[in-house]
Amino acid sequence: MDYKKLANLLFPNVKYTRDYWEEKYPTRDLPEGAAVSRMAPSPTGFVHLGNFVQVLTSERIAHQSGGVLYLRIEDTDAKREVKGAVQTVINSLKHYSINFDEGATIDGDNGEYGPYRQRQRVDIYHTFAKELVEKGLAYPCFCTEEELAEIHNMQEKEKANFGYFGKWAVWRDRSMQEIEEQINNGKPWVLRFRSTGSIENKIKFTDLIKGNLELTENDIDHVLLKSDGVPTYHFAHAVDDHFMRTTHIVRGDEWLSTLPFHIQLFKSLDFKIPKYLHIGPLMVMDGDSKRKLSKRKDPQAALTFYEEAGYPKESIYDYLMTILNSNFEDWRRANKTADAHEFKFTYKKMNPAGSLFDEAKLNDVSKNVISLFSAEKVVEDLLEWAEKFDKEFFELLNKDKEYAVKIFAIGRGGKKPRKDFAVWSETKDYCSYFYDELFKITDNYPEKISSQDIKNILSEYLEVYDENDDNSEWFNKVKSLSEKLGYTTDMKAYKQNPDEFKGSVAEVSTVIRVAVTGRQNTPDLCTIMQLLGKERVVNRIKQAIK
Repeated sequence: MDYKKLANLLFPNVKYTRDYWEEKYPTRDLPEGAAVSRMAPSPTGFVHLGNFVQVLTSERIAHQSGGVLYLRIEDTDAKREVKGAVQTVINSLKHYSINFDEGATIDGDNGEYGPYRQRQRVDIYHTFAKELVEKGLAYPCFCTEEELAEIHNMQEKEKANFGYFGKWAVWRDRSMQEIEEQINNGKPWVLRFRSTGSIENKIKFTDLIKGNLELTENDIDHVLLKSDGVPTYHFAHAVDDHFMRTTHIVRGDEWLSTLPFHIQLFKSLDFKIPKYLHIGPLMVMDGDSKRKLSKRKDPQAALTFYEEAGYPKESIYDYLMTILNSNFEDWRRANKTADAHEFKFTYKKMNPAGSLFDEAKLNDVSKNVISLFSAEKVVEDLLEWAEKFDKEFFELLNKDKEYAVKIFAIGRGGKKPRKDFAVWSETKDYCSYFYDELFKITDNYPEKISSQDIKNILSEYLEVYDENDDNSEWFNKVKSLSEKLGYTTDMKAYKQNPDEFKGSVAEVSTVIRVAVTGRQNTPDLCTIMQLLGKERVVNRIKQAIK
C-alpha cells in the first residue's frame, strides 16, 4: 500500500504540517514544575458535582504550582449539544470562584492556544489524521451502520469481544483500488486507528491517584474521525492536550478503560504523554449500600442544586476539600478564619476509590462556615441569593439593609457563635418574626401553663416592660414577675421538687418569647425585642392576650 498516496487521497486539502502547528503553539514559558491543566466539558448544560471535584483538583494543581488552568469545550458530538450550555458551565463555575486563565468564554476565546472549541480546530486534527495515514497507522472504513450491527450480532453469537478488530476489521487491509472505488462513488467513510496491540499483552502505567496500574493493551481499531470529518473525543483530546501543552489531565476513573488506547495515540503521534489523575466517583449511601451519585436519581448531583438551595460558595469549597484531602479538617480547625486557598492541597492524599458524599456533613460544614461570617457578609450574600431565588424576601431585606445586618448580628462572634442555618433558603423562616409580613405563631406555649396564666404573665409583663432595659434589667423583671405569679427562679429546687411550683422562670420567659416571636427557641430575647421596637412588641403581646 502506498500510504502517502492514500493520505493525499483522503486529505487533499490539508495545507499545514506538524512544524506549522508546533511553531504556532510553542511550549509554554512557565516556571519549572508549573502544571497546565484544564476542564474540558461537553456542552450539555449540566455540570455534575463530580465535574466540579475534577476541575477543583485541576485548579489547585495548576495554580498552586504557578501554572495555567484553561477551559476547553469538547463539542465534537453535535447531537448532545444544548443551546446556552457553554454559558451555563462558565457561570456555574464562576459562582464558585473557579476562574480560568484562558480558554472558551461566553463571547468567544481568551488565550494564545485556541480556538478552545474543538469543532473550530478541525484543520489541526486533519493534519495529524493525514500524518497517521502516511505512517500506516490509520485507514478509511466504509462500513454502514447496518454492516457494523451485523458484525456486532456475529460477535455476540460467537461470544467474542465486541469491537472492530482482527477478522472483524473488514476494511483494515483493503487495496488502494477498492478504497478509490468507494471514494469515487461518494461513499462516506470514517478514519480508524490501526491498532498494533493485543489483549494478550499488558501495559504498565503510573496514575498519580490510582498508583501503579497494569492494563490490557488496546486491540480495537477505534474511530478517529467521523464521516463529517469531525474527530472523536479520543483523537481530539490527544491532539489538543499536546498543542495546548497540558501537563496534567484530571478526569473520572470511568475513562480508565480507554487509557491504553489514549497511550497508543500519544505514542503514535509522537507526543509526550501527560500525567493522568483518574478520580474515583462520588458515592452516596442508598440504604445499607453505596452507589454512585446519580444525575437521574439525586438532585444533589447537579452543581446548580447548591446555588439554588443557597449554600455559600465557601461552604461547598470547604466541604469538598474535606473529602479530597483528609488533613483539611485539621487544618481548618487550626485556621478557622483563613482563606481555604491557603491550604496546601495535594493529589497524594486523594482516595483512589472515590469519596462518600454526605449531605448532613455538608450542612454541618456550612453552618460552621456561615457562623464565622460577619453580619454584613451574611446580608450581602443573602441578598445576592434572594434577588435570584426569592424576590419577596429580597425586597424585605433590601428596603432596610441596616436592620437586616442587626438581625444577623445577634449571637454572631465570640468563642461560640450561633449555628442556626446551613443555607440561605433557611434564613427566611429563621428571621421571619422580625418582619410583620412574615410573622406568625408557629409554636405552642408550654403545656403545663394554663391559658389564664399565659394571659396573666403577658399582662403583668406589659406593666413592667421597658424597651430601654439591658439584658440584666430585663431578666430581673422576668424573675420578679415569675416569683409574683408562683413560678420559681431557683432552678435547683425546681428540679428536685417540680410539683411544689407552677413552673419556673424558664417557662415564664418562654411564654413571652412565643408571644413576641412565635417560637419557643430563638436567640437572645431581650436583643430581639430591642430590635423589634416597643410598638411591635406591645402589639404582639396584646394580640396574644386576646
